Amino acid sequence: MSASQATDADERILQTSPLRKLLGRPELGSVVGAIAVFLFFAFFADSFLRATSLSTVLYAASTIGIMAVPVALLMIGGEFDLSAGVMVTSSALVSSMFSYQMTANVWVGVGVSLLVTVAIGAFNGFMLTRTALPSFIITLGTFLMLTGMNLGFTKLIDGTVSTKTIADMEGFDSAREVFASTITVGGVGFKVTILWWFALVVVASWILLRTRAGNWIFAVGGNKDAARAVGVPVARTKIGLYMGVGLGAWISGQHLLFSYDVVQSGEGVGNELIYIIAAVIGGCLITGGYGSAVGSAVGAFIFGMTSKGIVFAEWNPDWFKFFLGAMLLLATLLNAWVRKRAEATK
Repeated sequence: MSASQATDADERILQTSPLRKLLGRPELGSVVGAIAVFLFFAFFADSFLRATSLSTVLYAASTIGIMAVPVALLMIGGEFDLSAGVMVTSSALVSSMFSYQMTANVWVGVGVSLLVTVAIGAFNGFMLTRTALPSFIITLGTFLMLTGMNLGFTKLIDGTVSTKTIADMEGFDSAREVFASTITVGGVGFKVTILWWFALVVVASWILLRTRAGNWIFAVGGNKDAARAVGVPVARTKIGLYMGVGLGAWISGQHLLFSYDVVQSGEGVGNELIYIIAAVIGGCLITGGYGSAVGSAVGAFIFGMTSKGIVFAEWNPDWFKFFLGAMLLLATLLNAWVRKRAEATK
């Protein structure tokens, strides 16, 4: 090969390198889907493009996205958590009932709730690694236990299915500022949960892409036996991922409590599927070893656009689940196609 031919070949390689990187990104399919959903509702719903509507969409997305981020990391690590939805309610109930019964500063209840919720996550991870049972069985058991405990303890302590008000207790106003306040930008109010969501995406992306722990997460999700053979602490990594889900549940639970003051003990059932759907739409594989935090954020954003876009378009909201299921199937097919294309260009 002549020098000029070698130079041409090198240039061709350089030209295709960005394409390879783009096709290799797990969130590519979800980004394409998000653009399509945005354009769809921008056309069919006149009020969709208003700033106030964007605020509503982002809020709906953030309430899902806060949990979708740690759930996505867990799925990249090869596991999933069926107790994530009711864990959010458990977090809120612990904060409320501890503060009320102990007549303590609300922040004491918030701190106790953090310890309890992260401990539940650690329990899931510990049971998984010690028993070698599938995460489906472990977290289904935790889901059922938490569902019963939420209702049982609330009735036992408060005599009803909802907690007592703590709005007049010391520390409530400052806690509401942290977990449930509204920030006004350009005359439009944005919920603080949006900032919590963005912060979690940044931290999770940094962990996945810039730390050794991120390499461990991808390794145990891809092949835990091979990962263990090269010295990856598989058990510690999985327990840490479940504790991350507990942290997300704590943040979401505090928002739930300080937004409405009281908590219904039966809330949260079924939300775990929504978190998983957001992560899958964002590019995570059920089999593990593939996905991104950014993708989960895009998946949550698609959820927010769809749930609120249907309302803005004045359609029957009963169709929402149909659209959500269709998006899940389309996103899964698109993600599989993108991954095959990425592997073909390597």
